[in-house]
Amino acid sequence: MASWAWIPIVIWAAFAQTIRNAAQRNLVTDLGTLAATLVRFLYGLPFALAWLLLVQAFAGPGSRAWPEFTPTYGLWLAGGAVSQLAATAFLLLAMGQRNFIVGVALSKTEVLQVGIFATVMLQELPTGLSMLAMFVATIGVVLLSLPRQAGATLAAWHGNAAWFGLASGACFALASVGYRGAALALPGLSPWLIGAWGVLLAQLLQSVLLGGWLSLRQPAAMAAIGRAWRLSTVAGMMGALASIGWMTATALRPAVDVRTLGLVEVLFSYLVSRRLFREQLSRKELAGLILVSAGALVVSAQW
Repeated sequence: MASWAWIPIVIWAAFAQTIRNAAQRNLVTDLGTLAATLVRFLYGLPFALAWLLLVQAFAGPGSRAWPEFTPTYGLWLAGGAVSQLAATAFLLLAMGQRNFIVGVALSKTEVLQVGIFATVMLQELPTGLSMLAMFVATIGVVLLSLPRQAGATLAAWHGNAAWFGLASGACFALASVGYRGAALALPGLSPWLIGAWGVLLAQLLQSVLLGGWLSLRQPAAMAAIGRAWRLSTVAGMMGALASIGWMTATALRPAVDVRTLGLVEVLFSYLVSRRLFREQLSRKELAGLILVSAGALVVSAQW
């Protein structure tokens, strides 16, 4: 695979995730946070399975056998899956506190956190350009996260939106590191197969865990998920496609590069915010978007 292939894969994943976020945001009102979180994984399973079958069909004869799954792979994947589940729930809570674009931006503090976690857990040190991109993009995220009212800065960082966003970013960072660790535990396997198997197994585990909990504690929520199948299908499909992109790219590049370039999602969220939800950005938020874009461009320049 070409060395630059991870770039369009990440951009596609960010676009698909933006659509998924918009669909899930609309589902929260009717289903609640946990049920809307489950939708992303449960309704994404058929699409994840279809992608795996497609990739296996086009793989070479030597790639048709089952990968050699090891306990190390299982631990990394399970850790990533559980972290991603928690991150999605925190993200939906964050988006419910402020407008759509800022809710997404708050979760993007994951970029610095993934750099720290990857260094400690995987011994993958960011390059100089990656560190510069992380720094620039994080300043942009901070600008997007600050309140518009003068003098309310400190209060904003102690509010629910900030804490939910930071928690979401931490969990997304752990998920990225977990999936990167899982990819490294399958040496010699095609990145497409790594991504396909990873998404299917992770979403299966996520659906069982959260679906089982909701079935026991909130059985009415499961019925509501079934009734909302139209929008849930959109959210599940785009969520699966986004996860396929993230995992495939993570098999090709360190997690910190993937998540930094993935900040283009903030730009896509801006378009959704303006066109779909009719939300306006201040000059400060616009400056934040520019810095986030600059960070994404810097990290992509390394290929």
